[in-house]
Amino acid sequence: MAKSRPNSSERSAAASPWIYNPWLDLIVGCGAWSAPLLLLSYLSIASSARAWSIAFYALALFFNYPHYMATIYRAYHRAEDFHKYRIFTVHITALVALTLILSHSFIRILPWIFTIYLTWSPWHYSGQNYGLFMMFARRAGAAPSDTTRRALYGAFVVSYLIQFLGFHTGASADPLFISLGIPAIVSRWEQMVLAVGFIVLAAFGLSRLAQETGWRKLIPSLTLFSSQFLWFLLPACISLIGGLEIPQSRYSSGVLAVMHSAQYLWITSYYARREAAGESGHNWRAWAYFAVLIAGGIALFVPGPWLASRVFHHDFTTSFLIFTALVNIHHFILDGAIWKLRDGRIAALLLNSRDRISDAASDAGGRLSHAWGWLTGNTAGARQLRVSAALLLLMWGTVDQARYYLALHGDNLEDLQRAAALNSFDSAVQMRLARREMEQGHAPPAEAAWRMAIEANPGDAAPRQALLRLLIDQKRFDEAFALTESSLKYTPKDASLLVDRGLLSLQRGQAAAALADWKEALAIDPTRITVHLYLAYEFDREGKNSDAVAHYGAFLERVAGQSAQDRPEPEKLIAVVLRMADCQTRASQPGQAIRSYRMAERLAAQTGQGKLESIADVNEAALQAKAGKPDQALQLYQQALSLDDSLGDTRSAAEDWAAYGRFLDDAGFSPRLAYVCLVKSESLARSEPDRLPAGQLVAEKKQIERRIGAEAATLRRNPEPALREALALRR
Repeated sequence: MAKSRPNSSERSAAASPWIYNPWLDLIVGCGAWSAPLLLLSYLSIASSARAWSIAFYALALFFNYPHYMATIYRAYHRAEDFHKYRIFTVHITALVALTLILSHSFIRILPWIFTIYLTWSPWHYSGQNYGLFMMFARRAGAAPSDTTRRALYGAFVVSYLIQFLGFHTGASADPLFISLGIPAIVSRWEQMVLAVGFIVLAAFGLSRLAQETGWRKLIPSLTLFSSQFLWFLLPACISLIGGLEIPQSRYSSGVLAVMHSAQYLWITSYYARREAAGESGHNWRAWAYFAVLIAGGIALFVPGPWLASRVFHHDFTTSFLIFTALVNIHHFILDGAIWKLRDGRIAALLLNSRDRISDAASDAGGRLSHAWGWLTGNTAGARQLRVSAALLLLMWGTVDQARYYLALHGDNLEDLQRAAALNSFDSAVQMRLARREMEQGHAPPAEAAWRMAIEANPGDAAPRQALLRLLIDQKRFDEAFALTESSLKYTPKDASLLVDRGLLSLQRGQAAAALADWKEALAIDPTRITVHLYLAYEFDREGKNSDAVAHYGAFLERVAGQSAQDRPEPEKLIAVVLRMADCQTRASQPGQAIRSYRMAERLAAQTGQGKLESIADVNEAALQAKAGKPDQALQLYQQALSLDDSLGDTRSAAEDWAAYGRFLDDAGFSPRLAYVCLVKSESLARSEPDRLPAGQLVAEKKQIERRIGAEAATLRRNPEPALREALALRR
């Protein structure tokens, strides 16, 4: 190919630091629009989340997707570049493709892939900003020393490290992001030290650079430096000072990703234009170039998840996340390899090295393979294939946009049904559809949607748990049990599933299987403290009191370690203590039982649970009486009766008067006082005939009646004086 000479536009560009023109270069290339766009998104995204989500998904077609394709275009469209970067264009690409296939079979590696993607994204953005910063500085005439370059590069690296620490501080709230869990106090001090380092490095590097060119010529570079500060350092400062947490996904999706992609397209389009002019001398067709990028971008992101879901029945949302993460990672690797200013050809085309452009162009020759040559050739068949493929991809992208728009309308049943009709193997859509169907009282279609969501993503707990609750509410216990059985094949170590299967096994009369499932669930996840209650209740029912006591105690011990807002309601907690005390009594542990009853009494008194306090008093009183401590028993019975009276609890009062009467008789107090207590109990029991064993009470009363003789009639006619005497009784 003959050498081409620089045209007039290239000669004028050589005298200017600008790529296209000052306004476009500053706003898009240097990120001057960062402050208003970031401020707009941060202020309005919370109140208009759905609108912003739809907008960013649409913008991805014209910015995000094409910017990935621009790297593919740069690496693959010339045979020379393809072979030059063969390790990346062939071997790394094959490895990423293999990972993509494997990750659809082993979904558990998705969080690891996504964590790499989210952590790498800011580094990729920083690298691009630094490269453009140095490009503009050199176009302005700077020739920075190694020391100056290292200082400036260090400032960009430090700003990324500050953001890295913010990402990996504490536990992650995103199930797809695996945080390193750096302690907050350590991360805070490290970020402050790095911020000081950023200021020192930036001041030194920029001042040295300005000595060569003057500040005015550094306006593009300074604007890029301010964009780096706004993108990474300012959010970290806001997080440190104001405690505002910025999610990791904000850096890989949303306005920051759009700005980065627009910046990338701005510089790659300039490079492609100059490369085309240098190779052929023909005018560069911008629309054709961007049409290729848009169609190719759609090809990278849209067909894969659709085919994986429709053909192989993988969950569309999960598949889309896998493609997103791996295409980005491939882009990061390939981009880092092919865009180097130290590459003579790239430097010639980006730094206005007019004396080298024609030489670089002469080296740009090379032929692609025969198939690629035919595909990109001018034959009618090749043109028809290219046009057909582009139209198909554009239609596919339009359908994908429509499906996304419909899927986000969770309040519109018809839109959700249309989204599900376009792609039924999308668990997120099916979940929204099921929720909306249930809100409108349509249980059968909701069940169908949940089952479809489970089929698309068997490892997702949300649709499974929702369907399980529906089946249990409808008393379809056998189907619910079968659901837990089938789900455990996919997630055998799911503690929630094991707990649910245990409950259903117990309902089916399979107590041994239930106990085995609950023990396994506890072994997998010891924090599930309610499982201790399930085990305790079952051991209690089977009369295995010591085992029951152990699990009641384990439950209470773990509750004590919880914050007040996380603890069970007071009445539930007290009921557990009372049941443990009852088991301790039956297990011949009277000392421990008394301590447990006293614990229940204190908790009930502190929380105003008078009825439960009365129960604890009566039960402790019985133990104190057996232990030969009638004084303590006497006081506890009287306290319980006083509580019953203050609460107006007739049922409890009837039971407690009977218990008090028996105690008085057994302890050797006056039989007339024991008798009048039984009379009072009988009187109260008449309003609760099903609550007291009336036959036993009558027999006990008659036995005492024979001992006291004629006085019994007097006590029946006027029991109040004797009752007051019984309540005031002291030894």
